[in-house]
Amino acid sequence: MQKILLIEDDEEFASLIQAFLEQRSLHVDICDDPFKAVVTPLEPYSLVLLDLGLPGMDGLEVCRELRKKSQIPIIISSARNSTSDKVMGLQIGADDYLPKPYDPDELYARISSLLRRVNAFLDEKPSRAFVIDAKAHDVLFLENPLFLTEAEFEVASQLVKHNGNVVSKEQLLYDSPAISSMDGKSLEMIISKIRGKIKPYSLKEHIIALRGRGYRLVE
Repeated sequence: MQKILLIEDDEEFASLIQAFLEQRSLHVDICDDPFKAVVTPLEPYSLVLLDLGLPGMDGLEVCRELRKKSQIPIIISSARNSTSDKVMGLQIGADDYLPKPYDPDELYARISSLLRRVNAFLDEKPSRAFVIDAKAHDVLFLENPLFLTEAEFEVASQLVKHNGNVVSKEQLLYDSPAISSMDGKSLEMIISKIRGKIKPYSLKEHIIALRGRGYRLVE
């Protein structure tokens, strides 16, 4: 069972979230003291759920201190819904920002999505055939530049980074700013164009579509 550290001083709210998540097989420990939270060993936990309105220490400072000692996923959950708080939270190391009030099902979906991405990253193996050329803003296949457009580069980069693992359509759209407003059909077209640029160098299908799941890059 994966463990969540919930840093929240609203006892009633914390208990509700704890009960909801534990019904979904996530163990939740509650910490209502920000000073205790920043010295709590994070090794047993898979994710931190952090409120900003904490007594004695601002939640953004808690986030900053946690990030100094760990790369644990952090989701900020706060009634403070200003753009400046969201931007600051993400800049200092939070992985997501969920304004209160929210549907608990959305919280669970975001936790599940983030944990899937982290676990997939840990299982990934660097690609030998595909290399991201950040300077040229391109992807090389067998040392050949593919001359990708901005949208194609963003999608191909995500697939290369997650080499061998399934990347959902939703994740590809979310993590690719150039296409974030597009739909699944547009993504399919971009995938098709990337495949076409790989084809002159290999007869093998290197981007596999998995119905209802997403896409996977194979060597």
